[in-house]
Amino acid sequence: MTAVMRALPFLGLAFVVLSSAAEARPARQHVPGSEHAVLAPLEEAATACFAETVIANPKAMRLARDGRWYEAAGVTGFLCRPEVDRMAVAHDRIYGRGTGERYFKGAYARHLDKQLAARLQPLLEPKTVASAEPPAEKAALGDAATESAAGGADQ
Repeated sequence: MTAVMRALPFLGLAFVVLSSAAEARPARQHVPGSEHAVLAPLEEAATACFAETVIANPKAMRLARDGRWYEAAGVTGFLCRPEVDRMAVAHDRIYGRGTGERYFKGAYARHLDKQLAARLQPLLEPKTVASAEPPAEKAALGDAATESAAGGADQ
């Protein structure tokens, strides 16, 4: 009985310490793309890395052209591991151990798909280029007119 009485203050202290530690952590995960002093810049760095590596890889660009953004990022994803690790570690520190990896594979992966589409889609669309040269059909008509004018001047 005396052992229980001696342990009671320690149990109370442990309860107070653990409950205050639980209150110090936010209850839910970060929402990708939302403002967060720590995670937003890390998210941006990881997303920029994925976009740059997809652009630089022909296989990833083929997947991107087909709208398979997550697969395109997966082709070159290992190159962005340092950025992803920094983001996951920061998430773990803020929301608890193990949450960073779940966040990366879940919410961030869905966010990455949309972000890559927004960043890279304009690069994949065909562009019209202005040229000083007339279109081929007008050039042929112009050449015929020039030849007939030159032929009429010779007579």
